[in-house]
Amino acid sequence: MDGDSPLARIAGEPGAAAILLDVDGVLAPIVPVPAAAAVPEETQAELRRLHRRYALVACISGRSGGEARRIVGVEELVYVGEHGLELEPAAAGWSERLRAFAATVPWDDVELKPLTVSFHYRRAANEDEALALLEGVAQRAREDGLVPRFGRMVLELRPPLDANKGTAVRHLLEERGLTRALYAGDDTTDLDAFAALERLELGVRVAVASAEGPATLREAADVVVDGPAELLELLRSL
Repeated sequence: MDGDSPLARIAGEPGAAAILLDVDGVLAPIVPVPAAAAVPEETQAELRRLHRRYALVACISGRSGGEARRIVGVEELVYVGEHGLELEPAAAGWSERLRAFAATVPWDDVELKPLTVSFHYRRAANEDEALALLEGVAQRAREDGLVPRFGRMVLELRPPLDANKGTAVRHLLEERGLTRALYAGDDTTDLDAFAALERLELGVRVAVASAEGPATLREAADVVVDGPAELLELLRSL
C-alpha cells in the first residue's frame, strides 16, 4: 500500500476513522435465497480485528439491523438497517401501508421487513418478464405515494422519507465526531453513502464490483475490488 494513498492515511490513524460496510454482496456473498446468506468465518475474524483497531466499525444494510447482525455474526459491531430508515422515527408509521400494498402484488419471492418491502427476482424463470412486471409494480407504488428503487435483482419499496445510507453515514460519524471514513458497497443504494463522504476530511469509497452491480458505483469509487473475497484482502491491509 502506498504510504500516501487514501487507504494508507485511513490505516495510519485508525483511532480517528470509521470503517463502514454494506453486508450482502460485500461481506456476505450473494446467494439465491437471501435468508441463507452468511459472512465467512475468516471475514468475521477480520471484522473483530478492525473493531479493536478503529474508532468505529459499522454495517449499514438494506436488511433490518437485527437480520444484518445475524448474518454478519459479529456482535461487537454497530448495525443500522433498512438503508438508514431505522434511524428515522417517522418510518414506522408507513409499515402498515407498505404491507397492504405488497399484499396486492402476486409475487412469490417477497421479503417483508419492518420498514420496507423487497420483491426479489433472482430466481425468476424469465428475468426480462419478471423485470417488466416489477416495473409496473414500481409505477403503481409511485402513484400510491411510496418510493420504489431497483437494485441487484430486486425491487424495494420504501416510505417517502429523507433517510438513506447517506443519512445513516452522517449520523454515525457526527455522533462520534469522526471526519475520516471508508465505505464499501456494491449497489445503487450505496451511492448515497458515497456522497456522504464528500464533505469529510478524508473519505474512501470502495465499490465491490459484480456483473449485476451498477456502473455508476464503480465510476464514483476511489477503489474498485472484485467481490467479497477481494474486499477481504483490502480489509486485511487496514
